[in-house]
Formats: sequence, structure tokens, C-alpha cells
Amino acid sequence: MKILTAEQLSEADKETMKIQDITSEELMERAATLVFKEIHKRLNGAPIPIKIFCGIGNNGGDGLVIARHLIQHDYQVKVYVVNYSDKRSDDFLANYEKLKEVTNNWPELIKEDTRFPEIGTGDFVIDAIFGIGLNRPVKGWTGDLVEHINDSGAFTLAIDMPSGLFTDQVPGEEAAVIEADYTLSFQNPKLVFYLPQTMDYSGELQILDIGLDKELLKSLDAQAFLIDKEEAAGMYHHRRSNTHKGDYGNVLIMGGSFGKIGSVLLTATAALRSGSGLCSLYIPGCGYNIVQTGLPEAMVLTDEDDKMLSAYPNNFDANVVCFGMGVGTEEKTKNALKELLENFSDPVVIDADGLNILSKDKELLDLLPENSILTPHPGELKRLIGEWEDDFEKLEMAKDFSEKYKVILVIKGAHTFTINGKSMYVNNSGNPGMSTAGSGDVLSGVITSFLGQGYEPVEAAVLGVFLHGLSGDIAASEFGLESLLAGDIAKNIGRAVKKLFERDAVEE
Repeated sequence: MKILTAEQLSEADKETMKIQDITSEELMERAATLVFKEIHKRLNGAPIPIKIFCGIGNNGGDGLVIARHLIQHDYQVKVYVVNYSDKRSDDFLANYEKLKEVTNNWPELIKEDTRFPEIGTGDFVIDAIFGIGLNRPVKGWTGDLVEHINDSGAFTLAIDMPSGLFTDQVPGEEAAVIEADYTLSFQNPKLVFYLPQTMDYSGELQILDIGLDKELLKSLDAQAFLIDKEEAAGMYHHRRSNTHKGDYGNVLIMGGSFGKIGSVLLTATAALRSGSGLCSLYIPGCGYNIVQTGLPEAMVLTDEDDKMLSAYPNNFDANVVCFGMGVGTEEKTKNALKELLENFSDPVVIDADGLNILSKDKELLDLLPENSILTPHPGELKRLIGEWEDDFEKLEMAKDFSEKYKVILVIKGAHTFTINGKSMYVNNSGNPGMSTAGSGDVLSGVITSFLGQGYEPVEAAVLGVFLHGLSGDIAASEFGLESLLAGDIAKNIGRAVKKLFERDAVEE
């Protein structure tokens, strides 16, 4: 799914109104009615006090439409208009008049000198103060109101996006932002919902299709894409009947050092579970018995050094090489990576200490084969590309790095970002339980496997990230978040592939 900018969504609204011959008020009615239906489906008429805070623009207009429908369905609703300006949008005014027709309990005006209403922990708060058009930080008395809502402990639902959150920048330290428990957003996701610095504001997220013109949306250029089950399933290559193991890649995994052999074992297990036809490990001599016993399906080659890698086996016939997990950063090991990059011309996967070696000797970056895949966590990324002010600058720096060295960056996090030049792919699978030792080693194995099977490098990265997260979700459903191990993720890759093609239950 495309992640669009505020400007693109605003233009899509206008063009849809022309194409469908509807007014902005009718489009607002359509969108806000969908929000009401979601609320009604969950509350089911429960006698919960609902307090709706409306701005005086179109987000506030959405809130007024929602209020009208809730009142007509006998909910206990109190509406507050946040009067941060004397100027009102036309659609706000139209829906204000409609609301007055269905209730004698008219909206209460909140101004700078107004005492804020009490909000109980059992109240249901709907935030419709500011929408995607916000162009200034929320401070002063409106900021105090936002903090009042946040401090109440009430369940808070944000309409389209939490008030105070921008679509294209991180709020400053002094700016107030609604800390929503749930956000119902319109048509397409916004990038801020997935950035580490801003994702927590939106809480649980649901995107509502409000019926903007499909052909128009298809025509819009996007630099960022949200990867969910549908997108991942479209990338997956099904096996043909008349095949053999040689058709599914011969991967070589180089890694491990004394005390860290388990990392390569996890990577190799993940590669085989992801469909690799052949998988070999090049490890220090100390790991031979461990790997042969722990993973009999893999072949093992050992370095002449018993405790670390010191060379690249350039006579080995592999179509993809993965380097770095548990390997250390000794000078001998750095030379092994340099040998690999000087002798192997196809894309490689570099992780963990492999990335740390590249960071210490930036000249090695020029040796990376085109479309190689680098999988840094935030600390490794910082060592690669330098310090950044905020997540938006980080992404721009990552794009520049990707373009300069012609590589693909897989930036690991709660929502892993895959960067390929100017294009970004935002992952929407996974869970906090995957923040565990070895999880990244498993991810490298999945990506390496798909690369070896002939996937385009960016597809190998994007699909690998999604299936890794989905495997973690399946494992977490069995073991819980706290007890999840990296090995559990690897064991569930097959179930994740099957789940890609299961039809989701349709809600009534």
C-alpha cells in the first residue's frame, strides 16, 4: 500500500470529488460515518460517557458528524469545540448546524480562559482537534488541553491522526501531541505512524478505505510503501513440480568466532527453513562439532584458525554469501571480508560485525557488489551513515547512502525499513518479543535464502523482513512475548509462508 504525503491526500480528495461528482461535505459524511460504524461495532450501545473534542477545521467537522450519528444511536455524548481560532471551515459549520437538529445538548465552547472539562478514566475520548493540515506546534492553552486529555487516563481514539502530530516532521520537545490508544486513519497510511520517534502516539492503528478514486490513487507516485500480507504474498515464488535442490540456491554463510557459533547456526537454520536448496557454513574450527551436530542438513567448512575467520574460501561455488554474524572485528577477519568483496561479484548480505568492519574501514564500502543487502540495527546504522537529528533526517541520509554505494539497507526496528535508493518499504509484521538475541541472525538467513533462490535483491529483502516478522507473530502467539526465542522464529518460517495464503476471516 502506498504511503502518501498530506499534499497528495488533499489533492486526491479534491480530484475524487470531481470524478465522483460529490461535495466535500458529502465526502466528510462518508468518511466520518465509517468511523462511527467502527465505534458502534465495538461499543455496541454500551452506556459509556463519550467526550468528543472538535477543532474548527475539517478534522473537527469529522468529529461533529461522528457525534451526530452516536447521538442518533442513543449514546451518551458530550461535544466540545476547541476555539483556537474564530475562523471555521465551511464543512465544520454545515455539520454544526446538522448536530443542533438532533440534540438540545449543544457543543460547549472551550477557549483560552475556559476551565477544562473533567475527564474520567472510564470515559471514551474522541480526538478530532487537528488533522493532517496542522502546520504549527500545539502549544499554549491548546497544548495544555492536549496534556489534560493525555493525563486523564481515558481511552482516546484519534480521528485520522493524533492532534499535534505532523505528517512530515517530528514534534519538538515543547509541543503537545495526543497519545492515542487507537487511531482510525483515512485511506492511506502516513509515514509518521511507523517512525520510532512518533509511532507510539497513534497507538493501535486501523486504515479506513473512504472510497477515494482507485485509478487516481494508482496514478500517484510514492516513495514509501507499507508492506502487509497482500503485498508480501504477491512477491512470493511458488515452487514448480519438476525441480531439484540446485534450483533453490547454494548459500554460503561466513561467521562465528569462539563463543559465538550459535549465531551462524541460527542463520543457517533460517536459510534452510526459508527454502535454500543447499546451505554451507564457513566457520572457525572451534564450531565444527557444534554445527555438524546441531544442523545435519548443512555442510561445514572450517577456517585454518580455530577461533576466528581469517580467509575467504574463494574456491567454493556459492551463488550468494552472507557474512558477519558473531564473526568479530579482528584484523584477520577484516581481511577475510576484504577477500570476499574482491572475489565475489554477486550481491552479498552483510550483518552484525560485518557492518562494524565496514564502519571502521569505509574504503571497503566501495568494494560492495551492486545490490548487496546490509542489515543494520540503529547503532550499526549510526556507525555507517553518521549521526542524525531525527527520523526524517535519518531516512534521507540512508537514501543517500543507498544511492552512493548502490546497496539496499534493511534498517531493523519495530517497523523495519528497507531502503533501495529513493524508495522505502515499511514492514508491518512482527512484535516486541522479537527484541531478543539472535533475531537479526535469523532475518539474515531468510533474506540470504531468498536471494539465493533468485529473487530480485529488493524483493528478497522486503519479503524476508515480512516473513521474519510474521514468523515471530506466530511464535509469540504460542510462547508469549517474554518467552520468545530467535530459534522459535526460525522454526515458524514454514507456517508463516502458509499463512501468507490463508484467507483472513471477514468481519460482519
